[in-house]
Amino acid sequence: MNIVIIGSGNTAAVLGRKFVAAGHRIVQILSRNASAASQLAYEWDTESANYMSLINRDADVYIVAVSDDALEEVTRDLHLPGKVVAHTAGSVSKDILRHVSPHHGVFYPLQSLRKEIQASPDIPLFYEGSDAKSVSTLQSLAQSVSYGAPVKANSEDRLAIHVAAVVVNNFTNYLFSLAEQFCRREGIDFKMLMPLIRETVDRLETNSPSSSMTGPAVRHDEETIQKHLALLETHPELKKVYQCLTDSIMHRQ
Repeated sequence: MNIVIIGSGNTAAVLGRKFVAAGHRIVQILSRNASAASQLAYEWDTESANYMSLINRDADVYIVAVSDDALEEVTRDLHLPGKVVAHTAGSVSKDILRHVSPHHGVFYPLQSLRKEIQASPDIPLFYEGSDAKSVSTLQSLAQSVSYGAPVKANSEDRLAIHVAAVVVNNFTNYLFSLAEQFCRREGIDFKMLMPLIRETVDRLETNSPSSSMTGPAVRHDEETIQKHLALLETHPELKKVYQCLTDSIMHRQ
């Protein structure tokens, strides 16, 4: 397919690389960030533009890969009747693009994406379309780059998926950052925890998280918990999280 990507950030860069590797052609990168768009255009041997009035109107599909809160502004004056247009946001309805084209939809990559990493990550893809043409086009595009079979998902399904993704990615990264800060203050090398982190994640391939849980909260080991809380008196942010999670684990159904 011939594709125009609107946006030049993490999602645009990683999806663009996926498209190129799958044999698609990026015919244009359009972004208000002219420098970032030029870099991606150079990488993919294509053209870039930074005004919506200069958009290439001969592509098969248009992927709007911008932040959720920028979608309305970026697409306000965009009109591509007859073209398939999709955004990449997990928690925004496809209807935000209804004025752009009758063939609108969503192309949501379930992954934490960083443009500076050249290695191609595994990306499960979720798609939705407003009509048969958009569904068929986005499904075909997703099949060419998705990790596993792409999933057709409406707004409610994607919102639930997005919540789960925030928990397993953003919240765990927050916990890692608290642990790193704690280790630094206590004179511990955080990298000593890496084998444990890898083992915890690897175990999820064959076991459910609930069956893999260990630790003092699972054992209702009050003596150890109180020792931990005493040590955390000088780490109030981590103590608050520790107490909240410990209480939740001890009283889970």
